Amino acid sequence: MNEKLLEAWLRLSTILCNDRIVSEMPYNEALICNILYRHQMCNKDTKLTATDLCRQTKILKSQMNRTLQKMEEKNIITRQRSSIDRRQIFISLNPKADSFYIQHRKSLRLIDALATKAGPEKSQEAIDLFTYIADMAEELIENDTEI
Repeated sequence: MNEKLLEAWLRLSTILCNDRIVSEMPYNEALICNILYRHQMCNKDTKLTATDLCRQTKILKSQMNRTLQKMEEKNIITRQRSSIDRRQIFISLNPKADSFYIQHRKSLRLIDALATKAGPEKSQEAIDLFTYIADMAEELIENDTEI
């Protein structure tokens, strides 16, 4: 059973990380853009920092800083220093970042096609199962359970 689950997981990961789907930007950039996009859509009153992004992605701070620097050079993100605490720098998507929005629409078309093919009931089951597995994996790793 565990070999079959690992095979399915790796197969899905390979398909989703394949150049045909994430061709416009490296995986970490796409991941960060997705987090920023969802946050900006749902939490317009709060802003994210690099530390917040590290916490959500599990990317090391040094790697996050390099990735954010590259994204800023590509004009995908903007950084804004906090007027209250000058040590904080808020990260947000540049609304003119065409490469991200093209990538996002491409990904959503794939998800839409999968959801249509699977139907609403199976799509919800997949969401519930993926969320459950992600929560369990996070818990095991956070509790430093011997794996």
